[in-house]
Amino acid sequence: MRLVFYLAAIVLANVVTAKFAPLEVGIFLIPMGSFLIGATFIFRDLVQNKYGKTKTYLFILLALTLSAITSYILGDTLWIVFASALSFAVSETTDTEIYTRLHLPMNLRVLYSGMIGGLLDSAIFVVIGLSPMGANILPWNVIWMAILGQVIVKTIMQFLGVLVLQAASVRKEVY
Repeated sequence: MRLVFYLAAIVLANVVTAKFAPLEVGIFLIPMGSFLIGATFIFRDLVQNKYGKTKTYLFILLALTLSAITSYILGDTLWIVFASALSFAVSETTDTEIYTRLHLPMNLRVLYSGMIGGLLDSAIFVVIGLSPMGANILPWNVIWMAILGQVIVKTIMQFLGVLVLQAASVRKEVY
């Protein structure tokens, strides 16, 4: 089931981002899909726990393909599809490797690997995809606001995910 949640969250993130305008909170610009992307790092870690690192890389490739196809079908330019695929590949790979190498309790591995993955996903996508260097959707003076807005949301999602995992582990111990 965790694999289904992982793949569904990625596809839904593309759909939500395409269908809803970015949320403007003060100076921050937050694509609505950022809420789901924050969760995908948690789901990816859970997939890795069940299937191992090697199979997880195959699932990342499947998720990247689904994401690119969904993005293209929803009308994103090839430049945006490329930026999305690149940021996804780098952030998911980084999340996987950090999660694997940390010798900490699962909750902390999920938190730390997801925070770094979220930062890379946000920075790469915004700079490559949205800046004047890419699709020229955002001017340089607001790029940092778009990156930081996404990072904040994805980090909040990591903390919420850790809380849910802790509650589930406590519940499991009680029963």
